[in-house]
Amino acid sequence: MKCLAAAILLAGLSITPAFAGLKPGDTAPDFTAQAAVGGKDFTFSLADALKRGPVVLYFYPKSFTRGCTIEAHEFAEAAENFAAAGATLIGMSKDTIDTQRKFSTEECRDKFPVAADPDLSVIKAYDAVRIAPTAAGETVSDRISYVIAPGGKVLYSYTDSAPDKHIENTLAIVRDWRGKHPQ
Repeated sequence: MKCLAAAILLAGLSITPAFAGLKPGDTAPDFTAQAAVGGKDFTFSLADALKRGPVVLYFYPKSFTRGCTIEAHEFAEAAENFAAAGATLIGMSKDTIDTQRKFSTEECRDKFPVAADPDLSVIKAYDAVRIAPTAAGETVSDRISYVIAPGGKVLYSYTDSAPDKHIENTLAIVRDWRGKHPQ
């Protein structure tokens, strides 16, 4: 009985929530996007980043909102751990590059970039669209984190409106991947 319970628990830990956009094994859509880190603009290319190792791409609804600010702070605190594991970290929302420039400095603490997707093209490609519960029903991205392997396949996806587990979960997947693919 204990073995069965342990097996069920372990299986549950490896299952991606049913409502995540892309699933492990799916091909991650390639993209380039305007991004900012430390208040400075650049063009982020997924293909170029994957040449250096796995990419943690996290979508969040709106810069400077409570949950998104908490998540940015936590990713900033863990940025060195992601880098040590050889992963590139990038956040993305539908905010403009002007907003992302400011968010990259104030909330991401100059530790990692955030990309602008005001037309929702990347957000839609990753099946990460959410209608915000506002009177206007604003379209934003859902809170989804992906780990993408250098070959372009999704290793892990996690959807939860709370920012709490996104950092912990994605870092664990990156470290596990790195353990299996030493430099």
